[in-house]
Amino acid sequence: MGAKSVIRKVLHFFNLESELEEQDSVYEEIKKGIIFKGTNLWILIFAIIIASIGLNMNSTAVIIGAMLISPLMGPINGMGYSIATYDFELFKRSLKNFAFAIISSLVASTAYFALSPISTAHSELLARTSPTIYDVLIALFGGLAGIVAISSRQKGNVIPGVAIATALMPPLCTAGYGIATGQLDFFLGAFYLFTINTIFIAIASVWISQLLNFPIRTIIDEKKKKHINRIITLIISIVLLPSIFFGYKLVKQEEFIQKTNQYISGISNFEGNYLLNHKIDEKSHEITLVYGGTSLSDEQKDAIIMKAKDFGLEETIIHIEQGISLGNKDNEKGELFRLKEEIITLNSTLKKKKATLDSIQNSHQTGQVLLNEIQTIYPQIKNCSYSKTYTYSEKHASPTSTTIIVLTTKGSITVSEKAKINNWLKKRLNNEAVKVFYE
Repeated sequence: MGAKSVIRKVLHFFNLESELEEQDSVYEEIKKGIIFKGTNLWILIFAIIIASIGLNMNSTAVIIGAMLISPLMGPINGMGYSIATYDFELFKRSLKNFAFAIISSLVASTAYFALSPISTAHSELLARTSPTIYDVLIALFGGLAGIVAISSRQKGNVIPGVAIATALMPPLCTAGYGIATGQLDFFLGAFYLFTINTIFIAIASVWISQLLNFPIRTIIDEKKKKHINRIITLIISIVLLPSIFFGYKLVKQEEFIQKTNQYISGISNFEGNYLLNHKIDEKSHEITLVYGGTSLSDEQKDAIIMKAKDFGLEETIIHIEQGISLGNKDNEKGELFRLKEEIITLNSTLKKKKATLDSIQNSHQTGQVLLNEIQTIYPQIKNCSYSKTYTYSEKHASPTSTTIIVLTTKGSITVSEKAKINNWLKKRLNNEAVKVFYE
């Protein structure tokens, strides 16, 4: 089999022609998706409120639910399709509806966060304020998947998945949070992420629409086509370059944290001093170390700081603080007294735990002791099972402790003998709740 034949067979698996929708059907579906009035508008507002609540309560599941029902993808695909087919009327309508959707979303999210009593910025909110090149890649490939699904008869669950992956709703809600709380950095960061997602989903729609040769529905000369392509390239560059910079910063921060963790592991125990706590500020490249033990001399502090160079942290600012200093006469007594109290408390807790463990271990031998004692009087008793359990009753709120003993006999034991054995076991164990069974 020749190389060309192999390549032809491989390419056959990537062929979309047999699964494509009719081009007019795709066009009508995209036109329908750009409309924001009636049902679509109400769904958008409800989705924005749900996403805002999810961000407010730091609930990932709620945010995902909001993204699933969001109709924001429609006008973005409309803009991409209209650029690819040079349908300027469709582009204007898509852009107009999209702008209306953005304003409605910002108004709804701002109103929610302005009224919400919880104003803390949780991790889900903070995650939408620093977009990087990775967000560009997510939006681009998500947009590619979305427009391919729209163009295909086999849509499956791709569109909801793309809505989740590209995450259009949370950045808009975070931008609303920034407006409501007067934090411009939140608004700018989140709206930039939303812009990235929007443009690169639209660009993906342009590429796939051109690749699938969707028909151009207007007459346009080559000069205007080139002008439009230059505008698209300019917009991509303007949006892309800052995200590359932020992505680079993110990589450098992760590298700094990795080096810092290795450094901290290396100086956690330094000449009899123990690292009690540390704080890493990856943005300003500062590390704060809190030691306990003998008072650190200036030479020792310098040695700890110099050791950072071994881990590639030459430019890092290191602050060293003394937490517990046993060589400091002013606070030595107070610190020692507090440590003694903690040791006494720990010893008391350990003794209680040990007593509990001893009683559990001894209970395993209780059955053997009882069997040895009772066999001197009743040799026909051959086995003794002993256990403690709890009895639950609908009459009592809490369970009662119960001791159960099972005696295995070889030969008969009279009723009066059983009564004597029962009374003896209760007195022997000092427990009236003993239940005795015979086998």
